[in-house]
Amino acid sequence: MTAWNVRWVATTGSTNADVAAAAREGAAEGLLVVADHQSAGRGRLDRRWEAPPGTSLAMSFLLRPDDVPSARWPWLPLLTGVAVTEAVERAAGATAVLKWPNDVLLTAGPDAPGGGVVGKLAGILTERVETEQGPAAVVGIGLNVSQSPEQLPPGAASLAWAGTDRAGTGARRAALVDAVGDRLAARYREWRAAGGDPAPSLAGAYRDRCDTLGRQVRAELPDGGSVLGRAAAVDDSGRLVIETGAGTVVVGAGDIVHLRPR
Repeated sequence: MTAWNVRWVATTGSTNADVAAAAREGAAEGLLVVADHQSAGRGRLDRRWEAPPGTSLAMSFLLRPDDVPSARWPWLPLLTGVAVTEAVERAAGATAVLKWPNDVLLTAGPDAPGGGVVGKLAGILTERVETEQGPAAVVGIGLNVSQSPEQLPPGAASLAWAGTDRAGTGARRAALVDAVGDRLAARYREWRAAGGDPAPSLAGAYRDRCDTLGRQVRAELPDGGSVLGRAAAVDDSGRLVIETGAGTVVVGAGDIVHLRPR
């Protein structure tokens, strides 16, 4: 992947839905739909994702990693998170870390009190789509760019709020999209060339940026259960390994609550 086929629109219901529809119609890998506003944006577990028009960026990428075992596909949102942290540093001068499995957290820097986490800067939603050409992945990113604190939900942050909004409008927003696309393409090429194996470069990059690892956490599972323990590792399938008093539990999906600083 060296270039993206970019379709930039002012508004749409959902960029993920647009790309999924295009995938079913036979669109090739490399399609990128970007919107300045989504009227029906979604996060994980079908949660609504909303922002005032022109204050955020929604982007969805079409990938067809048909030569990668499906068991390794859960690494797609993780490598995307790495790409986003790299891109916002390059294009906006921001520092960010990752919360397993799909959140990008803006930080005030490593020397700031309390670990420096300001709030959630971006979310990632990856969906598998079955098509006549084979399975495809739609990788969606919702990035807070210029919202004020009053325009954000509790626990969220934007580049403007942190004083790092070099990507607010026009060409600067395009530069931010370009940076995300460049870094995602690079991380995706690396992962696919290794057959979906994240080691060693990608796994190391993820560990270095993952604020969840080493923390005491509570994993709230889709079935309503929960797991308490220390987040010890991410395995080769992208699952979170949690050490509990009763042994080791591997979590493939769920909401993670950071209980206290490392």
